[in-house]
Amino acid sequence: MVIALHKPYGVISQFTSDGSSNRTLAEFQLPKSVYPIGRLDADSEGLLVLSDEKPLVDRLLNPKQVHPRRYLAQVERIPGSVALIQMTQGVEIKGGYYTQPCKVALLDPQPDIPSRVPPIRVRRTVSDCWIQIELTEGKNRQVRRMCAAIGHPVLRLIRKQIGGFDLGALPQGKWRKLKGPEKDLLLSSHGN
Repeated sequence: MVIALHKPYGVISQFTSDGSSNRTLAEFQLPKSVYPIGRLDADSEGLLVLSDEKPLVDRLLNPKQVHPRRYLAQVERIPGSVALIQMTQGVEIKGGYYTQPCKVALLDPQPDIPSRVPPIRVRRTVSDCWIQIELTEGKNRQVRRMCAAIGHPVLRLIRKQIGGFDLGALPQGKWRKLKGPEKDLLLSSHGN
């Protein structure tokens, strides 16, 4: 069984509490046999895949398998072309580690995304915008660290897609079982 969950902000990617005030996956009444494949931090939103199929889990988590993940990041200020090119080529995110090349684009037009609860911080003197980032690696808090490295801190982060499977119109806090062709899209090495 493979499940797509639209994980809300403030939820950790595990079923038991970590001692923080964050909510857990237990509140979503998911089948007992599934576990998250990878994770999204509590302050990130979007597509979280859960499964009880070990071969699928192993393939999706194997770094040698190329499974692109697409994110929408709302960042402070509007990054210029130099900053975006820097991200696509790879940036240093911690102690000499350089990220692999990725795809980055300033979204035009900007997406119409419902407000988050709680809302992001807003500063009247600092603009913000949405960018799209597609990665094939998944280091801890990588998108946030990459954006910070180019001087554009992340205000909000949403994972939209894994492989060729897109979150689509699945409402926040809801989940559904994936059918055969949709499971195949997860393993696709090409996004839409």
